[in-house]
Formats: sequence, structure tokens, C-alpha cells
Amino acid sequence: MSRRRRILLVAAATLVVAAGSLTAYAQRRWWGNTPVDAPIDPPPAYDGRFTFARLKFTTGPGGYYYGGLPAWAHGYIPIREGSRAETNFTKILNGITNMNPHLDGTRVVDVGEPDLFKYPVVYATEPGYMVLNDKEVLALRAYLKKGGFIIFDDFRAYDWQNFEATMQRVLPGERLIQLDISHPIFHSFFDIPTLDFVQAYDRGGPAVFYGMSENNDPRKPLQIIANYNNDVSQYWEWSDTGFAPIDLSNEAYKLGVNYVIYSMTH
Repeated sequence: MSRRRRILLVAAATLVVAAGSLTAYAQRRWWGNTPVDAPIDPPPAYDGRFTFARLKFTTGPGGYYYGGLPAWAHGYIPIREGSRAETNFTKILNGITNMNPHLDGTRVVDVGEPDLFKYPVVYATEPGYMVLNDKEVLALRAYLKKGGFIIFDDFRAYDWQNFEATMQRVLPGERLIQLDISHPIFHSFFDIPTLDFVQAYDRGGPAVFYGMSENNDPRKPLQIIANYNNDVSQYWEWSDTGFAPIDLSNEAYKLGVNYVIYSMTH
């Protein structure tokens, strides 16, 4: 059996080469450092194929970590080489779907740039520190109203106030609604049996999944999903290192795949 075939079989079974448990070192934070620019890998040439896109935004006070890197780069610029979370995730997405995503790079897209509309799904980390000016609010609103979808991840209890206030500016009048296991997003590809997601580290409360729909109509597609008190991509990032348990990494990959498939089919 070829090496590539073995890799695809592992992906198809949603298995990842990992063992052991997540250590405190893997998620150690040093907030409030002097801000520095985050190095960004060159993206693949745009050709319409699915490309994992990460949302770049201004980081608010206290949101800089790991030597001053901005909040949007959490997981993109980890202790090890960059963009591990999305690189690992797109390999899984490629192995178990026919989407044929780009494997030769990912895209960091600024919240205010026109290219945002080229990417139907974007991922945003640490939204509790997200700061948007009025122009960026309008841009993000237009993106969501035209069918874009945002995955918010890696934020917890004390981040909620800023996140909720920001989303009220982006989508005035729409509410963040807690989702339960019956929602179609949890069954769009894999049938997720439970939302009792085991967090990578203590988040100060149970993991909760929130969504927003146009006009607060539950019959309409979600515009965003928020992994609150959670860090799903933490498992993507460390799934091949021996730090993340295989079963928990698999569940994190299943959620990510479901998010993408749901957003592309609704």
C-alpha cells in the first residue's frame, strides 16, 4: 500500500496520528506583550477552489500573546511552524470529501479588503479581542448578508462582552442563539452525537455553540457559528504531535468538516 493511500485511509476514518494528552505548555499564554507584526505565508493563487481563509482584524488591548503576536494569529503562528491548524484541517477535508481544497497554502484575509468576498468560509480566532472600525463593520455585514460564513473559535467567559457587542454592530437586531444537537450543522456530513465537547484546557465553563441567522429566523441558514468556551482548532493544530488524544482530535475535525460542508450547501 502506498504512503499516500495509507494517509487517505487514515483521513477517511477521521483518525490522526497522535497520542498522549495536551499539556499546559501547549496552550500557555502571555497576554499584553508589545505588539509585533505577524508573518504571513504567501497564499495559493486564486482559482476558485476552496481555500482555508483566516480573518485578520485589529487586536484590542490585552489581546497580544506569544511575544506580542495579534489575536487573529492564535494558532496560525504557534510555538511551532506557522498555519499548522488550517494546514492539518485541509488535509483531512481533502481526504474525506471531494472538495479538492488547496493543500499548497492558506489565505489570511483582512476584514476590510475586497478579496474577503472570494472566500465563502472564513475562520476567526480570539474574537473577544476583535476591534472593527465603521468601514470594517459594513464590510463584514455585507459579507454575511451575501452568504458568507464565519467560524469564530478560541474564546471564553470574559471575551463574551466584546464579541457580542461587535456582532450587534455587524448584524444589528440579530441575536446569538445557543444551538443544540438537533441543528443541521451538526449533521451536515458527520452525525455529531453530543455537544459535550472536551475542551483542550480549562475554559472557565462548559463549551457552548452559538449561531446567528438572518432576522433571527431559525429556518434560515446560519451566518456564523461561535465555539464559545472552546478551542476546536487547538486539536487540529496539535493532532499530529503526540499532545492531543486521537479521539478528541477526531471530534474536533468532525466539527470543522461539518461547518464547512454546511456553509457550502446552505
